[in-house]
Amino acid sequence: MTRVAAIQLETEVGDVVANLAACERLADEAAAAGAEWILLPEFFTTGVAFVPELAGAALPPDGEATQLLLDLARRHQAVVGGSFLCRDPDGHARNAFFLATPDGLAGRHDKDLPTMWENCFYVGGTDDGLLTVNGHDAGVALCWELMRSQTARRLRGKVDVVVGGSCWWSVPAWPPRGVMHRLEDSNARTAANVAPAFARLVGAPVAHAAHSGRIECRMPGLPFTYRGHYQGGALVCDATGRVLARRTADQGSGVAIADVELARSAPLDPVPERYWLHDRGPMGALTWSYQRAHGRRWYARNCAGRPALQLPGRARAAA
Repeated sequence: MTRVAAIQLETEVGDVVANLAACERLADEAAAAGAEWILLPEFFTTGVAFVPELAGAALPPDGEATQLLLDLARRHQAVVGGSFLCRDPDGHARNAFFLATPDGLAGRHDKDLPTMWENCFYVGGTDDGLLTVNGHDAGVALCWELMRSQTARRLRGKVDVVVGGSCWWSVPAWPPRGVMHRLEDSNARTAANVAPAFARLVGAPVAHAAHSGRIECRMPGLPFTYRGHYQGGALVCDATGRVLARRTADQGSGVAIADVELARSAPLDPVPERYWLHDRGPMGALTWSYQRAHGRRWYARNCAGRPALQLPGRARAAA
């Protein structure tokens, strides 16, 4: 059995230094509880919302975020991973997940498709998300990658553990409030269930880190303000989808930690013959389409080709 921890971060959107410092404290807490694998959320340096300043918040691949992962791995003799906005030498930003070990980086996965307003801040990747560390084959899946059958197919039967996280936001409470509340109830159920359902599709345990806290921003291309929250739900589940540890959104920052066998098994559920594994709902389908189109134009005008954010060395220690 291996002790695995999934971090839940109460995010300060766009505040890279504060989020790095918070992640370091939470990872130290997980290690003190005996964690051998520690997962930070998707976008652990920034969170994500339609906040234009995020266009300048992408760190270089060898910058402070990667250094934090490496420092934690060496300090605690653990495997440590998480994703962040990463500005590569080609001038493009990507949602890059790095997995670190005490001996160095085990590899990287770039999320395949940005979700909704994420299109404003990065472009997708094409790798298979398969990494090998300490004799285990690990598959990486980030947020709505867990929603798509193509992700299940690329990892099914090939991995001993699925690692990753999400930055999943809520449906806003706009009028008609009764309808929007029902849509949010459905959205929250989906967010809570995607990781356990994915374990059954792939045949491997899942460690899923998450964000919590309130967020507010403009709606891309619309004269409305979004007010909502991150769904939380950091968890560790086994290959049958049985949740061994979970942290809900109202519990805020903290650690979900459990002992789990890192081993593949026969998948329990078939991968359905459709693109989406779960119903996005009408709000999710609408925002996926219009924000994707808006975001690609916004990215080309405001984000592509910018320099990487350079932080002073060990900037997180001063937070």
